[in-house]
Amino acid sequence: MKFIKHTLVMASACLALVSPLRAQTAPVNTIEAINVAQQGNEIAVKIDLKEPLNSPPAGFSVANPAKVAFDFLGTTNGLGKTTQVVNEGDLHSLNVVQAGERTRLVLNLVRNMNYKTRLEGKSFYVILAPVTRISDSAAQRVTQFAEERSVGQRHAVRDVVFRRGKDGEGRIVVDLSDAGTGIDIRQQGSSLIVDFMKTSLPDQLRRKLDVTDFATPVTAVETKALGENVRMTITPKGLWEHNAYQSDNQFIVEVKKIIEEPNKLVQGSKVGYQGPRVSINYQNGDVRALLRLMAEELGLNAVISETVTGTTTLVLKDVPADQVIDIIFQQKGLDMRKKGNIILIAPRDEIATREKLEFESKQQIGELEPLLLEQYTLNYQKAVDVARLLAGLPPIGQAGGAASSSAGINIAAQRILSKRGSAVADPQSNLLFVNDIPSKLDEIRTFIKAIDIGARQVLIEARVVEANDDFNKQLGAKLNFINSKSINLGGGVNAVGGSYSPATRSSVTTDGVTKVNGTSASLTQNSNIGVNLPSYTSSGGTLALSLFNSAITRILNLEIAALESDGIGKVISSPRVITANNVKAKIEDGTEIPYVVTSFSNGTTTQTVSFKPAKLSLEVTPQITPEGTVKMALLIKKEDADFTNAVLGIPPIKSSIVETNVVVENGGTVVVGGVYITNAQSAVEKVPLLGDIPYLGALFRVKTDSNKRRELLIFITPRVISDKVRFD
Repeated sequence: MKFIKHTLVMASACLALVSPLRAQTAPVNTIEAINVAQQGNEIAVKIDLKEPLNSPPAGFSVANPAKVAFDFLGTTNGLGKTTQVVNEGDLHSLNVVQAGERTRLVLNLVRNMNYKTRLEGKSFYVILAPVTRISDSAAQRVTQFAEERSVGQRHAVRDVVFRRGKDGEGRIVVDLSDAGTGIDIRQQGSSLIVDFMKTSLPDQLRRKLDVTDFATPVTAVETKALGENVRMTITPKGLWEHNAYQSDNQFIVEVKKIIEEPNKLVQGSKVGYQGPRVSINYQNGDVRALLRLMAEELGLNAVISETVTGTTTLVLKDVPADQVIDIIFQQKGLDMRKKGNIILIAPRDEIATREKLEFESKQQIGELEPLLLEQYTLNYQKAVDVARLLAGLPPIGQAGGAASSSAGINIAAQRILSKRGSAVADPQSNLLFVNDIPSKLDEIRTFIKAIDIGARQVLIEARVVEANDDFNKQLGAKLNFINSKSINLGGGVNAVGGSYSPATRSSVTTDGVTKVNGTSASLTQNSNIGVNLPSYTSSGGTLALSLFNSAITRILNLEIAALESDGIGKVISSPRVITANNVKAKIEDGTEIPYVVTSFSNGTTTQTVSFKPAKLSLEVTPQITPEGTVKMALLIKKEDADFTNAVLGIPPIKSSIVETNVVVENGGTVVVGGVYITNAQSAVEKVPLLGDIPYLGALFRVKTDSNKRRELLIFITPRVISDKVRFD
């Protein structure tokens, strides 16, 4: 067993750490016999020793695999064998292993059992009793997803699909014929085994998928028929953990990479303690011995400092082993540091002092270490800018504490070179020479490798659509009355619907010359008597009606003028700009409106000409995400001069501004803003009283309806036009 092998390998080394004084003393006790008897549903194990024990030995139990272990200090194995097969109830066998002055007794169980101990003379009794644990059923639900719903029922695998999750995990999706398929999942060595009970597999799915190119922890997925079952073997790499769940007819296995944390006992992304569960009844026992036992259960290589001393008492049932170590650390003021697969356990003050001395030593070495010169050829960055970044200065042309590389990388202005280091750049050849200690040169090499990359290019296309919808309706009337009947004015003169003025005559004689002055007769005839309310515009259609009597002496003219116009206009502006990833770009198009500014100073009037911009501008900063989408910080302005509403010859500026952050797929289009304006007006002009007459009043009024709509939409389309891949 894993536990026994681990004990045999490390027993002698660990035993010397338990008690240095005892290591120099010969064992004084011996296990002479072990007898097992079943008493009802309990199992009694009797251990006979040469000498009576002063206190029960330290013992603990492990849930998986089920076992109970006891450590007899200062005791040898006098049985002449290390293994004894029992097969009494749930007790399968015994292992008695001696390492130096310590002997460990391991009771190998079929399932988990509670135990009690007692001392009677030279005998030590262990009573095993069955227990029903909730955690067992919970573990069963994890490993087995469904039970067979009917005897002999067959199931089928319809499809197997591999996908890459958003966090880089490998996801295996299995489509099943029904949700009642029995599924068992377990870890076997470095692989993950999934068995589908009483399930058939089509021939086209009997294959091995090489999924290395997906860049997930999974390298291969093999599906094959195994008797009446189907077995799927998932082969991951590195440190990983899995999560399996079922949704209706889909069974999903996710394999996620574990990012190793140096000071964590059990690696994994799950919150809380994850070590194997143990039960401990430890009465006034040595702390070092207990830490060693827990390290063995976790499979860790532990180095326990000689300064870890003292005793502790713990009575715990079904507790993770890493939690037991954490409890001991809190009680005794201990801490640990992990290097590779070895952990160092020591008091906190000792570890802090050791790390402080180590840091001071490194600092002293850095002050005395010889300098080395390295040369770097830069391909995309400017050597002068990189030299300033290494010295903690912003690139040329930039000020402040934040520096930005030519590729758009924002870097805090913090010195990377050591105190003795220096960097020199050659602008002509774009070479960078760095003189520093070896440890700093490694950091600088990594830094330059990270920033000296070609930036991908993004084409940003904006379409600004302005649509106008105008509607105008006008209706008016013109009413004329003509009276054609003759009027006798005397003297043989007749007037038609008017008034007559007779002629006048006078004579004046001067120096024998007589002048005759006078006026001729005149006729004023009012033939158009009516109302004139036409529509305001000269264009449009007219309708004329004439009504007259039988004697043709009276004529009534009715002229109706009407106009209805409907117009739709659309103006499209499409600015485009290309920029590098994470670099701001701006494009403008338009005019500047001049205006005169008058100022008075000391009785002098001064006039100057200033300009107000009226432009269409696009300002964008794109960022290409790992998923291939484009995140953009946008600022779009559309400004127009309104000459129809000019004040003193200066037009106002109508502006529409959109500022936002959006995420769009490569080549996709999104509407980032819209302005919708509606202007509806209605006006009526009429002759008082006459215009209010029902029906007939329409001849004495004019009505105007106007409806205007303006809509502004902005469409944004990003396209990644260069996606370079760098090979190291």
